[in-house]
Amino acid sequence: MIDNGLVLLAEQRCREASSLEALAFTIANETWQLLPYRQAQVWRRGSTGPVLLAVSGLATLSEDSPFTVWLRRLVDALWPNLAEVPQLLNLAEIDSDAGDSAESRVLPAAVVSGWQEWWPAHLVAVPLAAQAERLGVVLICFDKPPDANDMALIGRLQATWSYCAWALMRKPGRRFAWKLPVGPRRWAIVLALVLLPLLPVRQTALAPAEVVALKAVAIAAPIDGVIKAFHVQPNQVVKAGQPLFSLDDTTLRNRREVAARALDVAAAELLTAQQKAFEDSKSRGDVATLQSRIAERRAEVKAFEEQLGRVDVSAPRDGIAVFGDINDWQGRPVVTGERVLQLADPRDSGVLVYLPVADAIALDEGARIRLFLHVAPLSPLEARLRETSYQAVLSPDGVASYRLRGAFDAESADSARIGLKGTAKIHGDRVALIYYVLRRPLAALRQWSGF
Repeated sequence: MIDNGLVLLAEQRCREASSLEALAFTIANETWQLLPYRQAQVWRRGSTGPVLLAVSGLATLSEDSPFTVWLRRLVDALWPNLAEVPQLLNLAEIDSDAGDSAESRVLPAAVVSGWQEWWPAHLVAVPLAAQAERLGVVLICFDKPPDANDMALIGRLQATWSYCAWALMRKPGRRFAWKLPVGPRRWAIVLALVLLPLLPVRQTALAPAEVVALKAVAIAAPIDGVIKAFHVQPNQVVKAGQPLFSLDDTTLRNRREVAARALDVAAAELLTAQQKAFEDSKSRGDVATLQSRIAERRAEVKAFEEQLGRVDVSAPRDGIAVFGDINDWQGRPVVTGERVLQLADPRDSGVLVYLPVADAIALDEGARIRLFLHVAPLSPLEARLRETSYQAVLSPDGVASYRLRGAFDAESADSARIGLKGTAKIHGDRVALIYYVLRRPLAALRQWSGF
């Protein structure tokens, strides 16, 4: 005898489900009070095939277990042939080798053998459908075949399950709860919507930046050679005249000694020619040639001595020695004019900004720059734009950018230490809000369309 109270309670619990997973759990576990089955499973329609939602008595089921793999094969075989009403399948009537029943033509031999291993002989497949759309299926296993009353109860529950599944799976349409008021308030809202895009806002851009010296003195190699030693450390404060680095002088000293010996030989040849000039007219003609050769040798010796005097490089003024690691320079060959380091004045620090070409905005001299240092992101430094580059260059990150230089304000100059890095926010002119929002999309559209 079916208890109508339990039936109503089961239907009520299905209608109270807030999600499809909760509905599947209710169907699989709470229907047992009405139908004493062995096991129940709930499957839903998925994009790549049926998806298992719930199994009675189990919280979760492994996706790669043998039982789950067999279940998926069974549902794949049953899914295209499900009827609109609950369908009773009996294993005893299925012959996997040769049979004329509908079930034997649907289920392959591997599925039938798995059924014999995992399930009892009686199975009821309950399709979930609404508005001619297949939503899922409920599989219920019985040790004994269900009677006519049980099948009638399953048919009644099928309608409730299908409706609840359809209500939870459908996508509700959007509805506007707010309506435009009438009267003067309507025109005020319309006017505000028209004027809002015209609201002037400050155009800004973000770019990587670094604290540098605006008027740093470049210290270059005075002659070709190899760096022998550094006498200062990176970022060390130096005084005017203090040695900075030295070049290897071995080659120059050897060449000067060779030139000096050649000068001595030319002087001896000149002395011999002058002594012979009293008696030999030919020797008198060689005196002028030898004197020119001596002058040439003296010039060579003097040139080598001047180059030796430039081997040691000193600081032309006070400042901070800015360069990389000493180990990167020692033993490295350099050419005349190659920059080795910079002498920076800590009181003349500024900000160097690499503004990407894609983010470039119109800027005037004196534009505001706010520098957010990585070491102090909550204390921005204020600066003013001093100069910009007209041609884009590659930034240290390999991005085509415009190079901007700015000078710090008096309050921020004391906190700006050369070498610190951060992010700069550059402020441009005021533009309309709609232009500020649509500037990048319009630029991309113009590049794509060519207009």
